[in-house]
Amino acid sequence: MGSKRHRSKTEATLLHTVYSLPGRITLSFALLLPLCVAFNLDVDTPSVYSGPEGSYFGYSVDFYMTNTPGSESIIVGAPKANTSQPYIREGGSVFYCPWNHGQAQYLNVTLNDTETQAEFKSHQWFGATVRAHSDSVLACAPLYSWRTKQDTPESDVTGSCYLSVNNFTKFVEYAPCRTEFHGAKGQGYCQGGFSADFTKDGKVVLGGPGSYFWQGMTHFLLTDIHLMDLLVGAPMFMVRDSDGRLEELGRVYVYLQTGPLELVPQLPHLTGTQTFGRFGSSIAPLGDLNQDGFNDVAIGSPFGGKDEQGLVFIYNGYTKGLREKPSQVLAGQWASNAPPAPPASFGFTLRGGKDLDQNGYPDLIVGAFGVDKAVLYRSRPIVNASATLSVYPTMINPEEKMCTISSGNQTMHVSWYVLFNVEVQLDRLKQKQKGVVRRALFLDTQQANLQRNLKVPNNAKFCHETKIYLRDEKEFRDKLSSIYIALNFSLHPQAAADKHGLRPILNYQTTELIEQKAQILLDCGEDNICVPDLKLSVHGDRKEVHMGDDNSLTLTFNARNDGGGAYEAELYVVLPPEADYSGIARNNESLTQLTCSYETENQTRYLSCDLGNPMKSGTNLWAGLRFTVPRLKDTRKVVQFDMQIRRYVSPFHSSACVETIVSRPDKVFLLLPNRRVTKNVAVEQEIGPPVQHIYELVNNGPSRISHTALQLKCPLGTRFMYPLEVTTQGPVNCTTQNVVNPLNLKSCSSVECWTLQCNVGLLDKGTSAILQVRSRLWAETFITVSFVRLSKIAWSLSLLLSFFPMVSFFKRLSQLSFCS
Repeated sequence: MGSKRHRSKTEATLLHTVYSLPGRITLSFALLLPLCVAFNLDVDTPSVYSGPEGSYFGYSVDFYMTNTPGSESIIVGAPKANTSQPYIREGGSVFYCPWNHGQAQYLNVTLNDTETQAEFKSHQWFGATVRAHSDSVLACAPLYSWRTKQDTPESDVTGSCYLSVNNFTKFVEYAPCRTEFHGAKGQGYCQGGFSADFTKDGKVVLGGPGSYFWQGMTHFLLTDIHLMDLLVGAPMFMVRDSDGRLEELGRVYVYLQTGPLELVPQLPHLTGTQTFGRFGSSIAPLGDLNQDGFNDVAIGSPFGGKDEQGLVFIYNGYTKGLREKPSQVLAGQWASNAPPAPPASFGFTLRGGKDLDQNGYPDLIVGAFGVDKAVLYRSRPIVNASATLSVYPTMINPEEKMCTISSGNQTMHVSWYVLFNVEVQLDRLKQKQKGVVRRALFLDTQQANLQRNLKVPNNAKFCHETKIYLRDEKEFRDKLSSIYIALNFSLHPQAAADKHGLRPILNYQTTELIEQKAQILLDCGEDNICVPDLKLSVHGDRKEVHMGDDNSLTLTFNARNDGGGAYEAELYVVLPPEADYSGIARNNESLTQLTCSYETENQTRYLSCDLGNPMKSGTNLWAGLRFTVPRLKDTRKVVQFDMQIRRYVSPFHSSACVETIVSRPDKVFLLLPNRRVTKNVAVEQEIGPPVQHIYELVNNGPSRISHTALQLKCPLGTRFMYPLEVTTQGPVNCTTQNVVNPLNLKSCSSVECWTLQCNVGLLDKGTSAILQVRSRLWAETFITVSFVRLSKIAWSLSLLLSFFPMVSFFKRLSQLSFCS
């Protein structure tokens, strides 16, 4: 859209937040703006003008702005309105509606009060076209009929226009199609005034389509090379749905002028989303609505939306033309006393590009002739805000305690700086977890939330400093997961309004999310990545238990860590049905006195004992657990205890990163020229074109993956794909129980599939495994099956990937037998 100097009525800069936090910090910077619901066209307090019922008031609209202060108005055409003219039915009228700062007033302007026997003004649709330029108004009646000879019954639909100048003080009729010659060879079916406009210097341009119909086309500056671009509406454009049926969605074609008379289409085209919505029926240039230096456009869909009441889509311009998604959608919603409600045709006519309230932003008029209304939307001033975030240091040592809270305890702290109105939440994710404390608090309030209302002058910066601190390590257990800081900023609800009551709004293109990270310094080496080497050994104080005895049993275990620190390490013991837990072994001073909890979940009884947070490198502890075995049965020969060492693995230190599978190219056109069906296939080339699928599994670390399962399914049935060869690279072993078979069909959830099962071995950080499946498409299927049938068959290959990063160290005590 036209390049111009950036202008904004309200600007502010948010320079913010310098943190030094324990844990990893993610600062969430979110705008409270719903995209495609409301940007800067004010939908809360629009000016709504209503005309006589059934008059088609709102069929045409325009701004009427003269050089006289306070004269800002709009003109609205009502082509089916009745007037005071005798013997004329539904001659049409034009309404002059002073804006008066939001108060709708009406004045019926009579521009054609003459009547002769040669004229036919009933149903002439006067007001179907209205245009204004300075203090001039042009209003047309395209169905006006003229009879060349008064004594003959024949008449021609020539159309006629009236031009009002000098603020409705002088009127001139303009009917260029009206001549002395009757019929098709003369004035014909001209319909002069079906479309009309003013040039920049005030000259009248009139359209007479005759038997042809043109609608939904406009030109204006989109890009910054000062050449007019072209938008063409095709409101009845059809596309095929997934079932192959045609749907009328409408389309707008955008042509960018790269040089004199060199129009290049912008792809993709703008296509409607609602069936029979007539997207592209009207197109209006808006000027630079959001003051970003590029012009914007409104596109009408008069039968879209709820109950087909109509929609208007606002598209913003940028360096390459128009953005693909609308920044705002206006909806026409009016209640009807007699359901179903008639279509409002909201968006059938649009007019923009003029600043009615003189606030520096162009406004928009939307006509809804189906309910005899016209709606004026004024643009709200836009606040352009920016934010920056710095986090230091990125590695926080919880042992360095420099702040004193009111209780007198020493703790770690951080300073931060922020500009603008803000709400900051510390450790936001913990807020959603019941019974979990927030690990970071603000020093001055000892709360996890901070709210500030900061008044920032135009083009100014404002800084605010406070401190937060990390709780004592004894107050929380989680040291690996990030401490999330969520920053929400918005304009204050009582932000200063302009002289007409419009409040500013934040630019929807403002960056909504800012993230920075810091971590608690862990006992994990220089890279702060923990890779422990946990080992567990167990032995019992007896090898046999006897039915009928108390059978007290002590299991002594040794837990070692020969690697990096293991956080939230615990001994996990699953009790057999025959045994009960008695307590910690306390009769030996060399054994560590653990803290254990006894739980039951889904009829599974288990014991969880804390081994340290962290279980530091070099830890070598001995401890004992006492049990009784009172429920022995002669049906089992062994009493089995399952014991594991578990540690917490941060989701941000996960052992695998699975990327979305992308097909390149995503679409392939199958061309089968002069190919014939071969009944007896002897070589693979006779089957069809080759297809090769490549699946690459990459471990981005930091941890290793011990085992991964990869499963590929190809449906069986209609001949679609013929698997030929499976090759692998890396620690991959693939097997299939199916014969490599050329019959393939539909989905694998309900029909038989050719299944390839692959087991992937150890993947260290930075290593990968690759699976290649070479096959060929069955050309016979695409030649012999009709298109209609093909469109109803959905073929797909499904890929299921499972990986197991569970970090646990397992020891099974299985040699305890019993005697009867």
